[in-house]
Parts: sequence; C-alpha cells; structure tokens
Amino acid sequence: MTERQVLRIHCHLDDQGYDQGYDPELYERLIELLHDFTPRTQALPPADADCDVTGALRYFRTDPYGLAQLIRMRALALYGVATTIGSGPNRMLAAMAADATPPGEVTHLGPEPEAIAAFLRPRPVGALYGVGPAVATLLVRHGLHTVGAVADTPVGTLQRLLGRVQGRRLHERAHGLDDRPVTPLEPARSLGAEHSFAHDELDPHRHREAVLALSEHLGIRLRAEHRVARRLTLTVRYADRSTTSRGRALPEPTGHGPALTRAGYDLYASLGLQRARVRGIGLRAEELRPDAYATVQLSLDPADDRARRIESSADRARARFGETAVRPATLARR
Repeated sequence: MTERQVLRIHCHLDDQGYDQGYDPELYERLIELLHDFTPRTQALPPADADCDVTGALRYFRTDPYGLAQLIRMRALALYGVATTIGSGPNRMLAAMAADATPPGEVTHLGPEPEAIAAFLRPRPVGALYGVGPAVATLLVRHGLHTVGAVADTPVGTLQRLLGRVQGRRLHERAHGLDDRPVTPLEPARSLGAEHSFAHDELDPHRHREAVLALSEHLGIRLRAEHRVARRLTLTVRYADRSTTSRGRALPEPTGHGPALTRAGYDLYASLGLQRARVRGIGLRAEELRPDAYATVQLSLDPADDRARRIESSADRARARFGETAVRPATLARR
C-alpha cells in the first residue's frame, strides 16, 4: 500500500508588498498552480494550502522532497513568490514540519515511526496541533512541557485532565496520528443573512432597520473574508409564507457597508410594500470575488474617504471585541 504524503505550503505573500501580507488574486493563482500537481488541494487562506500528493508522486516520478522543490521553483519563477514547504505522512505532521522550516526551504518528514518520534518528542507541547494557549498552560502546570512527555502519559490521565474525547485525541496526536483528509473546498459564491420579526411587521421603518442590519452584517463578513459582491438580492417573506425577491447588479463590486445599504434600500423601495404584513427579510450578496477586483471610483467628496477610514477602524474593533462592538446609531436600540 502506498504511504500517504501531504505537503503544507506557506506562501510568503508578505514579501510582495501587499497590505497585511494578503493578495486574494495572487493567492488564487497559486492555488491554481497547486492544482496542476494534484486536485486534492485544500486552500487555507490567506497564505497556506495542504496538498495530498500521494498519487502525484508516481505521476511526476519523484519523491515528496523533489515534488516540493518543483512547486517551490514554479511559484518563484511564475509569480515571484517564495514558499516554505513541510512534507509528512499526514496534515498535522506536514504543518508542523513547515512551521519548523526556515523561510524559503523544504523539510521532509518520513513515515518511519522513529523519524516521527525524533521530530515530535522534543517539541514544546504548544506546538502540537489542537493545543491552544489554555490547554498548553494546563499541561505545563501538570509537568507536561514537551510532546514526548504527553506521549508518555497514560491516555486515562490525559482524559481526566481534558475530557474523554479531547484526551484521546491529544494522546493520538502526540504519537503523530492525524486522520483528517485533505478536502478540496470551493469558496462560497454567495453570502446570505435573514432577519425574522417577532410578529408580522407592518411598519416600513422597522423593515428598513432590518435591511440596514443585514447590509452591515454582510459587509462585515465580506471584508473579513477579503471579498466583494457584484450583485445583491433582497427577499421578503410575508405572513402567508409567500415571498417576493428583487435583485440587481451593483454599480461596482464592493464590500463597503454604506454602498450595500443604499442598494438594499433601493431594492426594498422597488417592492412598494407600503403596509404589507412582513414576517422576515433576507439579503444575499452574490457573485463574490476576491477584493482585488474591487474598484473604488474617484470622488471629490471627502466624506466617502472618511467613511471608509472609519469603517476600517470599526472592523478592527469588531475583530477584537465582537461584531456588535460598533453599530450604526439607528440600530443601537435593536
């Protein structure tokens, strides 16, 4: 039986001069490059990917180290992007090998139990996949400073510390076991959100508040995922469970909250609901693209530039304190 081989590729996009080390369009091209080697490629944005190259090794007539070097050279030659690559018999070991590799180089970890143990045992317990700061602190407090110490601890002891499932999983990973498959994932091409009223709502002002809240929510999600929408669709659900939908293309691809809100208000006005008994309102951002496709039209209005700067600051606050940390004043009472 052919031994499974996985590569973890880290792309040094921060060396390209892009904000926050992320350029969505370039990252997509790099993922396409990896698909040339194997269809079993799982994107891990903003800069990583896992590749199951078990079948590709025979096709390219090389070993994991040679294939990793080929990927590294092509990424550098075609896109000028340096990569750091770790290779191992499963996703966890490949990722840990990549983390332990100097920038721009390749580390291959063989499937032999001796090689895996020699690699894992000296490492700090916090380097093990799935061990966050809280778990690491707990383990260190009980004298388990290294992965080797965890591997030598009876599974029952780990289960008493962490619980039955987590203790068993940690014991397995300390021995280099990880059965997670590499799953090719296509990014969602739309994002949606819905607001249901507590009762049949007739007040148009409450309807517009719901549209505003949904637009704000979609904008936050789009910007967090570095994507923009080219189309917006509004769906209204009535008391008799019937629905009406309206959609339109946006003037430009955007994830800007005010632009999405204006489009949402226009769609709502086009329905002419007046005093309809509305049970719920849904809003969907469609035809999503990486935000590299967004074009901001030149404007002599300083208020628009100011609004975008405020939005960027608000997003940073939300990332730290939660989505409701900063909200439009109209929604303060919701």
